[in-house]
Amino acid sequence: MVRTAFAEAHRLDLAEIEIVAMKTTGDVRREGSFEQAGGKGIFTKEIDEALLSGRVDLAVHSAKDVQTILPKGLVIAATPPRADPRDAFLSTHAKSLEALPRGAKLGTASVRRQALALRIRPDLKISLLRGNVQTRMDKMNAGECDATILAYAGLQRLGLTSHAAEVLDPMKYPPAVAQGIIAIEARENDGKILPLLAEINHLDSFAALITERAFLLALDGSCRAPIAGHAKIERGRVKFVGLVITQDGKNFAGVSHEGKVRDAEKIGKEAGDWLLKRAPAGALSG
Repeated sequence: MVRTAFAEAHRLDLAEIEIVAMKTTGDVRREGSFEQAGGKGIFTKEIDEALLSGRVDLAVHSAKDVQTILPKGLVIAATPPRADPRDAFLSTHAKSLEALPRGAKLGTASVRRQALALRIRPDLKISLLRGNVQTRMDKMNAGECDATILAYAGLQRLGLTSHAAEVLDPMKYPPAVAQGIIAIEARENDGKILPLLAEINHLDSFAALITERAFLLALDGSCRAPIAGHAKIERGRVKFVGLVITQDGKNFAGVSHEGKVRDAEKIGKEAGDWLLKRAPAGALSG
């Protein structure tokens, strides 16, 4: 997607833009939780190193995998238009999360998805489920769990939306910060690449990303803490909602905030600062 947009914007042949496929720690280490594997950054570390060394000129990430504080010398320079940010429910046993049999096993590696599911269905049993989209679906179909929850954007990009039993209401099941956004990273002093990336930057999606990441930074969020946040841009204004919840789903606190797009970072920070003082005990300590 990024290569095509870049080539079209600058009238280049696709063959002139090389894609360097890389495996990261997160791709290799598929056992254990994200926290045990190294937390945020396990899907970006090796790619960031290639970018800093000059081996590649830009890096493409799922924005929700990008560390809250970037390695020195790197910036998020652009993002294409945001995909659907919602989560999708998949199951071999039920058409919705609410319809799962009592005591059913939900497979996930996300503490946010775990906590929100338990908030709705405290009887569920949670089992660790890792791997790419197809791997998780295969494990579920093999009986390792009765259901799982995945990003709907990922299903869309892979042409697998027919497998979603339900697309979850973002008001009841708010998405992860930056879900559905692709972050294009570059070196902060690269005078050649940065202007070229500016030409393919989707301003509303970028503003949403800035808001949500500022919110996460204010909370010092990590993979260990169940945090949700979503910014929507409407008529030059940012409308943001955020949530912090304990891993057992029993206690939570939410926030909503809005303002002008030019104040996106400030809006996210203020929402995070407000919620930091009101988060349930233990929610942010993991």
